[in-house]
Amino acid sequence: MITLTHIRKSFGSNHVLRDISLHVPKGSSLVVIGGSGTGKSVLLKCILGLITPDAGQIDIDGRQGTGLQNPDFLTHFGMLFQGGALFDSLPVWQNIAFRLLQGSNKLSKSDARDLAVEKLIRVGLKPQDADKFPAELSGGMQKRVGLARAIATDPSVIFFDEPTAGLDPIMSGVINALIREIVTEMGATAVTITHDMRSVHDIADNVAMIYDGLIRWHGPVGDLESAGDPFVDQFIHGRADGPITTQR
Repeated sequence: MITLTHIRKSFGSNHVLRDISLHVPKGSSLVVIGGSGTGKSVLLKCILGLITPDAGQIDIDGRQGTGLQNPDFLTHFGMLFQGGALFDSLPVWQNIAFRLLQGSNKLSKSDARDLAVEKLIRVGLKPQDADKFPAELSGGMQKRVGLARAIATDPSVIFFDEPTAGLDPIMSGVINALIREIVTEMGATAVTITHDMRSVHDIADNVAMIYDGLIRWHGPVGDLESAGDPFVDQFIHGRADGPITTQR
């Protein structure tokens, strides 16, 4: 579904992505791990076309070009943003149905609200939550609304940016389980960026670790613990000592 070939991206003298090649099979769940500032978000933005790579090639569903260069793709992807990114001035149902109310193929408000409520129930919230505003919801509920919005158009590709950021361990487990259930149920291709190892084990089929602008390791999640790479070993166990420098 997504193939990255020798992607490079620098900001001045800061070489964020130095040579990234990855293949994400259709219907699989890839989790990209790495410390803060290692380029995970830049990689995601390159795929979407929000940032233009300096070099390399991106192919999505057999077509060359980033998300913004493939209009058809833009109608078939969803995204759960790290901070939720909900519109404070809109009720929950309008947040979920935001894309459904735009463009030439937009739904009526009645149909859009019905679909929003359906997705709201799918992520474990109640129909009466549809008319609340984001400020009236807990952090975990806001994350569920974000997830409902991400799946509102039944996308074939879903991106998750730090899906459990700011959540307590119990709610993190709930969100991880929901993501895994929904991705499997929809048969969607998923790309998640995170540094939360619980999310990695709960969500991933395959894992790729970025360090110093390169893919340090890539393989099935079941092989992560036995990867035999000192960078991977230090990161997944959270050790202060090792080849990964703590000063940037």
